[in-house]
Amino acid sequence: MSTLTSNYLTPTGREEAWRFTPLSRLGGLLDNNVEITSSSSIAIGSASREVSLEVVDTMDLNPISETDDAAMVRVRETVAQVTHIKIAKDANISEPIFLNRRDLSGKAQASRTLISCGINSHATIILQNSGDAILAEDIEFDVAPGSNLTFVSLQEWGAKSVYLGRQHAVVSKDASFRSIVVTVGGSLVRLSPTVEYRGPGSSAELLGLYFATDGQHLEHRLHVDHNVAHAKSRVNYKGALAGNKAHTVWIGDVYIRANAEGTDTYELNRNLLLSDGARADSVPNLEIETGEILGAGHASTTGRFDDEQLFYLCSRGIPADLARRLVVRGFFSEIVGKINNEEIENRLMDRIDFELSRVGE
Repeated sequence: MSTLTSNYLTPTGREEAWRFTPLSRLGGLLDNNVEITSSSSIAIGSASREVSLEVVDTMDLNPISETDDAAMVRVRETVAQVTHIKIAKDANISEPIFLNRRDLSGKAQASRTLISCGINSHATIILQNSGDAILAEDIEFDVAPGSNLTFVSLQEWGAKSVYLGRQHAVVSKDASFRSIVVTVGGSLVRLSPTVEYRGPGSSAELLGLYFATDGQHLEHRLHVDHNVAHAKSRVNYKGALAGNKAHTVWIGDVYIRANAEGTDTYELNRNLLLSDGARADSVPNLEIETGEILGAGHASTTGRFDDEQLFYLCSRGIPADLARRLVVRGFFSEIVGKINNEEIENRLMDRIDFELSRVGE
């Protein structure tokens, strides 16, 4: 059994980082009295000579970043092996690399993955999460100089699933990283996409959408650490909620350090409330330690379904339920269209349509 090294790391709910999270619903992932097992559950769905996967002992592959997140601390203390995915130097992979889950038992598990991008490589990775799981997971990205990585993370978990995840990118000189997070499943999902930089000319784009229905708790906590000069970041997350006790949390933290001259950053979060009984918390934060920047800003909006849009469509003969779906599709299309995979885009929209059709049943 794995235990946390220090009792103070175990959240009580009074900490700022955990005040929104219903700790009683975590399935034992942070309970010292519950054993969590090490899992190497990711497999590559398509083969390529320029991409390799190996499972190595943790003592042979240290984390590339630090974390004080209690769930990730326990992950690092628990896992015996790390999944290491490597993309070759100068590789230009046109087709997406699909990562699929295997060996998820429904019992509390912990997993660590490192994705290493070779110098000047270009690739898109799509991680498909589905089924029932109780999983805490730490994924790191080593984005080498001149490389370009798009990482799409699909949370299509079963209705009983609990998922605590961290996706941390270290972006080197003249490299770019794009994250697209889609969360439409699970009982409780708490996901932290985070970024730090290691050289000028680096950039990161963090995009996401989430759709919460009856009783779901979907929480996304983003942090961009502008710790070098002349780096860029963009954050754009959209959420919709429908159903009783549907709850979403979005935290966006951007930290511009004193040495980060020439920083260019902006973060945006928009939430659409589709029914009574739903709650969206949105907290954008911007901390700036230097005035020598290109630009920095943030915005957050939360509003109810636009009845005027619905009336406009209905007045032209479109049934109300179809008009409702069209408005939501339009709201999400900016993010979904960035996935650049028609099959996945249609699957996600079909699921959202299905969940919308159940509102009020």
